[in-house]
Amino acid sequence: MKDIIVIVGPTGVGKTKLSIELAKSLDAEIINGDSVAIYKGLDIGSAKPTKEEQENIPHHLIDIKEVDEDYTVFEYQKDCREKIKEIKSRNKRVIIVGGTGLYMKAALYNYQFSEETTYKEYLEYSNEELLAKIKKQYTGVLPELNNRKRLVRLLNKLENKEIITNKKDECLYPLKVIGLTTNRDTLYERINKRVDCMIENGLLKEIESMKEKYNNSRILNSGIGYKEFYDYLFHDKNLADVIEEIKKDSRHFAKRQYTFFNHQFNTHWIEVDFNNFSNTIKEVEEYIKKDA
Repeated sequence: MKDIIVIVGPTGVGKTKLSIELAKSLDAEIINGDSVAIYKGLDIGSAKPTKEEQENIPHHLIDIKEVDEDYTVFEYQKDCREKIKEIKSRNKRVIIVGGTGLYMKAALYNYQFSEETTYKEYLEYSNEELLAKIKKQYTGVLPELNNRKRLVRLLNKLENKEIITNKKDECLYPLKVIGLTTNRDTLYERINKRVDCMIENGLLKEIESMKEKYNNSRILNSGIGYKEFYDYLFHDKNLADVIEEIKKDSRHFAKRQYTFFNHQFNTHWIEVDFNNFSNTIKEVEEYIKKDA
């Protein structure tokens, strides 16, 4: 069975471009691994590949939901696994590309969810209250009191009646995980320029067309490049401040992406040659062929 190719990395390093070039050379189809690109109309802020950029390569799990519809990790897991099966039935290679690590990990590893899985942030509870709620339902090893993320994650699992298991480290498919990387200064410069390009390309118009949907859309209120506009639309926030906030949030997200892909996948990192991207493509192709 041929490896599934998984392309990860922070925003702005060329994942989309690489995936399309690999799809051509490997006779592959691409599955989206970005939680925002799933939604119709969120094109510029998600850096979704245009039809022209897709170059007639089949792309899956893009534009499958309206912005006021919810879409859970459980649904992505199910949909992605179905697409993997479909693509393989056509004797095509599978490439999964994106920056939403949890979605891809849930699809490729033995994560166990129920159909009713939701995610709550429990903002109304202190860490002490979260821990108290957990203790009423769980007798296993408890997170540290000051580790709010783990407290929230565990309480969500308990309330969703998920199976608490270490099987999430059990990979279900043969994989080659390729991470694109660059030095921090270059990455931050690219992120900042990318945001400026989004504004130039009509992000504000895209946002304003969605204004009425902000009241009922989880993704508009949580997705980077969209959530920052809420106070601009409804509370007269300065546009320049919104743009700086998007850049800041994008840089912080890039840090979290590195952490996730380092710890949750066996990632083979490749330094991107932005001056001659064909060198990066060649290096990736050689890695894929290795031990094939």
